[in-house]
Amino acid sequence: MAERNGRTVRDLRRANRTAVLQRLYFDGPLSRFELGPATGLSSGSVSNVVADLIADGLLEEAGSVDSDGGRPRTLLRVAPGSGHMIGVDVGETRVRIELFDLALTELARAERPLADQGYDVEVIVGHIRDGVTEVLAATGITPDQLLGVGIGVPGIVERTPDRGAVVHGQTIGWDAVPLESLLRSAAGLPDTVACFIDNGAKTLGQAEMWFGGGRGARNAAVVLFGSGVGACLVTADVSQGRAVEWGHLTVRVRGRRCRCGALGCLEAYAGAESLLERWREGGGHPPEGVDEETALTAMLAAAHPDRGPDVDPVAHTVLEETAEYLGAGLSDLINLFQPERILIGGWAGLQLGTGFLPAVRRHATAYALRHPAEKVTIELGTLGPDAVTVGAAILPLADFFARGGRRPEPAPEGQPPAWRAALRERTPG
Repeated sequence: MAERNGRTVRDLRRANRTAVLQRLYFDGPLSRFELGPATGLSSGSVSNVVADLIADGLLEEAGSVDSDGGRPRTLLRVAPGSGHMIGVDVGETRVRIELFDLALTELARAERPLADQGYDVEVIVGHIRDGVTEVLAATGITPDQLLGVGIGVPGIVERTPDRGAVVHGQTIGWDAVPLESLLRSAAGLPDTVACFIDNGAKTLGQAEMWFGGGRGARNAAVVLFGSGVGACLVTADVSQGRAVEWGHLTVRVRGRRCRCGALGCLEAYAGAESLLERWREGGGHPPEGVDEETALTAMLAAAHPDRGPDVDPVAHTVLEETAEYLGAGLSDLINLFQPERILIGGWAGLQLGTGFLPAVRRHATAYALRHPAEKVTIELGTLGPDAVTVGAAILPLADFFARGGRRPEPAPEGQPPAWRAALRERTPG
């Protein structure tokens, strides 16, 4: 039966379940009495939805609180063990796979370093397949207990009706890689386990907005500063965030050649890979035979003021220049989008840390228009090096909430699973 606005009773029930689940997830534990004003639902609707969610095993009691003159009120929370998600970060130095419960508590992790093989697609797919198998085996969780697998990758992700998520990663040599279909054929997961693939900067942004330094902001930019550079924009129009190839803004005409092939990109000056190259080109001595994270640590140590006369002047100069390039790049985000907050994350951003931040702020303010610059704060992200993985796990979690906490039903023989049918309906063309 449909209502006048076209919504069915089933749609209304799903929306009510979503409202209760999300409110308890972010603000719980809460009593039934508190859920009414918190969700805008009537007390009768709250009682019905809560009973339904308890029957489904999604809610559990979490103690009680005294009420004014009446019986104590039972507190409710989302049951952490009622669902599980896997988050994957296809990063610059490693592939990280983590298994979480519904409260995003890490239950197991696996890591596969990326060395000489780099971003060879078959190698990446194999690392994800083996990592998923490893974390499931470590916990005894079975694939049918998963809400889905979320994966953060470098590059632009295009969703197609026939091949699922296709990745265009120009800087890593991926040209229309059908990553989802490759994982489907290699990982052995049942069709009912949804696979969500998105840009790594976006998954970082989603994690910071849900649980980190972005909470409460309506407009924010979350920057991923690693071997390369990327960003996620969150605005009133795009609440889930939108990945932008910020690292490929031109900051210097006829400048250094970027990994993408163009000249003068921000990434060619502010990415960790370019920092180390510029240090070497200037006469510095980055350690050989180590990964980028270790080499950047050595660079920071060489440039540290505490070294006194032994400070490496080349490393010091390159880091100062990088702070200016990064600040100038942030000024473009400030002028174009006028965010309330800018958060800097990614392994390189976190390594450079608070000592790097004042110079970045100073340059961003100098290059930006005065009015929007006065309204923005620039801070480090708060979720640490696992933020991309956490954000990847949020992808299936957000889908689970949107469906009112219901899992996809098995598809009839020969038909696509419900999550893929919905994807096809949303995909243009």
